[in-house]
Amino acid sequence: MTIKAADVKKLREATGVGMMDCKKALQEANGDLDAAVDILRKKGQKVAEKRASREANEGLVAAALSDDGKQGALLELNCETDFVARNEAFGQLANALVRVALDKALASVEALHGADFAAGQTVEEALIEATGKIGEKIAVRRVALLESEDGRIVSYIHPGSRLGVLVHMHGDGAVESAGTDVAMQVAAMNPVATAKDDVPENVKEKELEIARESARNEGKPDHIIDRIAHGKLERYFKDHVLVEQPFVKDSSMTVKVMLQNAGAGVRQFVRFALGE
Repeated sequence: MTIKAADVKKLREATGVGMMDCKKALQEANGDLDAAVDILRKKGQKVAEKRASREANEGLVAAALSDDGKQGALLELNCETDFVARNEAFGQLANALVRVALDKALASVEALHGADFAAGQTVEEALIEATGKIGEKIAVRRVALLESEDGRIVSYIHPGSRLGVLVHMHGDGAVESAGTDVAMQVAAMNPVATAKDDVPENVKEKELEIARESARNEGKPDHIIDRIAHGKLERYFKDHVLVEQPFVKDSSMTVKVMLQNAGAGVRQFVRFALGE
C-alpha cells in the first residue's frame, strides 16, 4: 500500500526512529500508526538482544533532588559511544530515569528496571526502546539514593556529566554552600571514607601491615615499628579520608576545619565517575 509522507513524519516524531524504518513499519502495519509503533518496539527488542554483549563504557552521570532537599538520587547511564552520550535525547533519558529513582525511592538497578516509566512502559522496556531508536546498547549501570531526616542532600555534577556526587549534610550554618564545597572535594579527591571511623578495618590493617613491612625492610628497631606504622596510617587518613584531607579551595585548612567554620557537617557521600 501507499504510505503517506505525513504519516511517516508523524511516526518518526512519535518514536524518534529513522524515516526509512518508519516507512517500513507502516507498510508492515498496513498504515496503522499504533501497530507500527509496536513493530518498531519489537525491532528495538531485537536490537537490544543483538547488542547485549557489547561494551557500553560511555554515558552520563545524572542527579536529582527532592524539592525539600531531603532525598537525592544519583545514576550512571551507559552507551557505546561519546557521540550518543552527548546527544540531547540521551541526556533527557538519564535525567528522566534518575527522577524515577528519586520519586520512587529506588536504590538498585533491579528495582529501577521494574518501575513504571511512561505510557505504560517499565524502565526496562524504555531502555529497550531507546536501544532500538539509537542503535547502541543503553544500560543503567548503577543507581544510589541518599535520604536525610535532619539535614539536606546536596548534589554536584562535574562539567561534562561524567562525574557526579551526592553528600548528606547537616548543621545550623551555611549547609548548602558547604555542601557544594564538600561535593566538589569528593569529586576532585575521591576519598575512601567520610571519617576515620568509616574506613573499613581490613583497609586499616592492610595499610598497617604495609607500613610495618616497609619499616622492617628499612632496618627499623622492632620496638618502634608499630609506632611508625600508626604514624603512616595517620598520613593515609590525611590523604584518603574526606574530613582529614586538605581543603581543595584552601589547603591551609582541612575539610573538617572548613566545616566547623561553616557551622556544618557531613555524614556520608556517594561518588559516581563514569566507568569506574
